[in-house]
Amino acid sequence: MTEKRKGPAQLALLVALASALFPREGNADGSASRNVLRVCGDPNNMPFSNEKREGIENEIAAVLAKDLGWGLEYVWWPHQRGLVKRVLNTERCDVLVGIPKGYDLVGWTKPYYRTGYVIAYRKDRIAGGDIRSLDDPRLKTLHVGVQVNTPPHVALGERGIVGDNVVAYQLMFDPTAHPEDYPGRELEDLMAGRIDVALVWGPIAGYFQKKKGAASLALVPIEGASLGGTPFSFEMSVGVRKADAKLKAQLEQALDRRRDDIRAILEDFGVPLLPITESAPGGAPAAHDGRAGKRKGGS
Repeated sequence: MTEKRKGPAQLALLVALASALFPREGNADGSASRNVLRVCGDPNNMPFSNEKREGIENEIAAVLAKDLGWGLEYVWWPHQRGLVKRVLNTERCDVLVGIPKGYDLVGWTKPYYRTGYVIAYRKDRIAGGDIRSLDDPRLKTLHVGVQVNTPPHVALGERGIVGDNVVAYQLMFDPTAHPEDYPGRELEDLMAGRIDVALVWGPIAGYFQKKKGAASLALVPIEGASLGGTPFSFEMSVGVRKADAKLKAQLEQALDRRRDDIRAILEDFGVPLLPITESAPGGAPAAHDGRAGKRKGGS
């Protein structure tokens, strides 16, 4: 298997800088008392978030803040390991937009959308008809891109698809040392013909199809779960500190009131939307960071 190399993370330096720039607030429910929605934002992770506030999560945060009548502030921190412990739980910010329901490091709101992994390919490059599932025998010979340690990666291994035709992409990346390894790299390689198929988190594929001129892409939702029970789809929520019950309730009310606005944002970015159901796989704890194609910080 060919693997893309990950650059070294400089977490110690980031922690020191963040401690100096964003001193700890004393109020566990700081955003509500100050009438400010303080979002833990990823500075460089489109289509979800960036410092220009151009991403899906940036637009949803703006809708929620406006509904609540609050200001909107960001603490920028790459959504990798340590985010919850070092940033959210130290009260530098109060809200994580777009976390999987069941992500047990935080308190999560009721979900406001559900999406999942897709099989993406260029319609003009695949012979023999559409690829409809991971059991298609062509995946054993086509060049297949997948992020490591994600549910589709696990599912390929269960099917014995582990040869040199599988091109592995990193889930975590260092935006300073290796910005070229951002999650959209897999879709760029697909459009350039360097791989034939991408097994990728749906919102990333939808963004390329809708916003990046990749109208020739076919996107097929991966249904069900891996043989080991890992789901391919997840319900997405807003995360807060576990003790922030008041803030959680306020956000849930805003999510209900702005349901149509939020859906319009998701559709504008091309997010493949699935029905939210009580028994949806996303209700389970997110063992693989929930949405492996989009970084989210652990512990």
